[in-house]
This record gives sequence, structure tokens and C-alpha cells, in this order.
Amino acid sequence: MIPSRKRALDELWLDYGITDRGPLDLDTLFGRQAPCHLEIGFGMGEALLEMARKHPENNYLGVEVYLPGVGQLLLGMREMRITNVRIDRRDVMEVLALLPAGSLRGVSLFFPDPWPKQRHKKRRLVQAPFVEGLRRVLEPGGHFHAATDWDDYARQIRRVLEADNGFTSWSGSGEFYPGPVERPLTKFEKHSLRRGREVRELFYERI
Repeated sequence: MIPSRKRALDELWLDYGITDRGPLDLDTLFGRQAPCHLEIGFGMGEALLEMARKHPENNYLGVEVYLPGVGQLLLGMREMRITNVRIDRRDVMEVLALLPAGSLRGVSLFFPDPWPKQRHKKRRLVQAPFVEGLRRVLEPGGHFHAATDWDDYARQIRRVLEADNGFTSWSGSGEFYPGPVERPLTKFEKHSLRRGREVRELFYERI
């Protein structure tokens, strides 16, 4: 934890971090009514900052357990004068359970931990219980956008989402989204592309 991130946490957490333990009232948290988008596991916050900067008309909820990443996001928010972001440090399954039904316009999951070893795959986030929570919190017409450079995980995401009758794929059943995709690139993704890894994009709409 470098000093600048720690200062940002000390000074800004009470303004933008979620400390309430009960159900989440998004209008109260943001102090306004606006479409709300959730980014799961925002890492160091590059993509979340860019989305919030480009779309001030939206509210953005970021979920991340990695404390230096939270500090970096708060630091960036202060430097860029971004106020339409709130941060939750709990496990995303707990956050989904606390959100009102149909309260989100969109959910993004960029480069989740792939847990590549066979014995660890059960730890991957995108499985049936996650999709059930996702279906509950997305409004009809809302979307789920995932990106990963692990082909096996991309196929698992596709398989699990298409097994749920609450979603339809933007690219058709059994296909990945062909692009182009308008979203910020993270440092992790740039590193992955330099190594020659292919990024799979998946878009699903809540029916």
C-alpha cells in the first residue's frame, strides 16, 4: 500500500465507500436517481474510472476486495473529480443478495480469476448461483458483459449463461461476441495481448 493510496483511503472512503451492512438503496448511496452499472472485481480501477468519466449520466458501483486497488481507484477519482462511483469491498455474492431486484442496468466482469487448474475450477465465479443472482438484480433489457483471455473459462461462461432461460446472447447461441467492443483496456489486458492471448467477449441481455 503506497502512501498516496493509503491517504486516499483514509480521506475518501467515508465519502465513496459503502459501510452500511443492510440492503443497498442505490438512490440514497448516490444521492440521485440514475441508471446503475456494476463492475465486479475492478482491480486497479482503470476501466471503471474511464466508464464513469465518459458517462456521467450513469451511476457506477464497483466491487473489489483488493485494498490497494480500492485506494488506487479513490486516488483516481480525486484526481479526475469523479463523483458517480461507489465502492463495496465485500464478496460479490453478498453484494448481489443485498441489491434490490431489477436495480441494475448493466454488470461487467473483466478478466476474472480463471482458476486454471482442474481441481480449482469450482472456485470460478460464473456458475449457476452467480447467474441466479445476476438475473435477479438486472432490469429487463439490462446486460451482462464478460471478457476473459482464458478460452476454457469463456466457454464455461457461455455454457452457464445459455443454460439459464433468463438471458439471451447478443451474438447468438454458442457464439462469442465478434466485436467491435467499446470499453477501456486495462493494464492486465494490454499485457495479455502483448503475449498473444486472444480475448473473448460475451454479452448477454436479461429477458
